Amino acid sequence: MRRADKEITDRDLISEIINSSQVCRLGLAKDNIPRVCFECEHGVRLVTDESSPCKWTFSFQSVIGYGSVRELTDPAEKVEGLTQIVRHYSAREWAMSGENLEAIRVWKIAIESLSGKQSKDKFVC
Repeated sequence: MRRADKEITDRDLISEIINSSQVCRLGLAKDNIPRVCFECEHGVRLVTDESSPCKWTFSFQSVIGYGSVRELTDPAEKVEGLTQIVRHYSAREWAMSGENLEAIRVWKIAIESLSGKQSKDKFVC
């Protein structure tokens, strides 16, 4: 990590950031190898300064993870993956039908490493 002063090492906080993030960005494949990089952000907001825009900054918490990815083809695995995604956004269970499952592709990330980062205003003393 380039800025050690912003690093998050607490695994519980990293999990909290992932669980509360509404956006996850994916980067897939590296040199034709099926690897993945993902990034989740939480609490992003612009912090302005009345005296100068050069003093503006962002408040944020983010997590970056690396791992490998595989497509889920078993219907039960696809349902479990989709259930996790839908539960994240709706906090309820939804019925998944076989017709819809055939038209949907689901991928699972096996996380190999995680790191977190936050703006200085997020630190708790």
